[in-house]
Amino acid sequence: MENTALILIDLQNDYFGSFEGAKWQLNETEKAASNALKILTKFREKNMKIVHVRHEFAIENPPFFAPNSQGAKIHDTLTPKENESQILKHNVNAFKDTNLKEILDDSNITNVIIVGAMSYMCIDAVTRAASDFGYKCFVAHDACTTSDVEFNSIKVEAAIAHAAFMAALQFAYAKVETTNEILELL
Repeated sequence: MENTALILIDLQNDYFGSFEGAKWQLNETEKAASNALKILTKFREKNMKIVHVRHEFAIENPPFFAPNSQGAKIHDTLTPKENESQILKHNVNAFKDTNLKEILDDSNITNVIIVGAMSYMCIDAVTRAASDFGYKCFVAHDACTTSDVEFNSIKVEAAIAHAAFMAALQFAYAKVETTNEILELL
């Protein structure tokens, strides 16, 4: 796929159970990161556009991703290289108040592959925004992760929350594929 960028969203230490002191562990983050790494490796081999997005809360006493903390750093397995774009965001949507769209447009990107966390927050937001901006979106669902969620006393396990959001994205915003299917497209 020509004119394609990989967008890695919030694969930061605080989400990893293997990171000592993680403040917001998600479901199977290591598995999702391993799949994201497979796609990242292919992008590096093909010298394709890569954008790493990292979140820091711009509030006092954040629950996780505190500015300049070890927990807010991108996990070591996915450390950006010097020639790869990096974006710091303070909102759920990686396009809001960042130069993400400018980076993509400057590289004539028409397709985006999205991986990372959390499925029902930042992955959902960036995918819908990218689609609204006219990019053809692909989400590697097994390279994304989330947590359990609760609303109105209804508890939803992470796997169910993830599936619900992937189904919604697939319905109208993106092609939702496995890592292997994404790799075959490349």
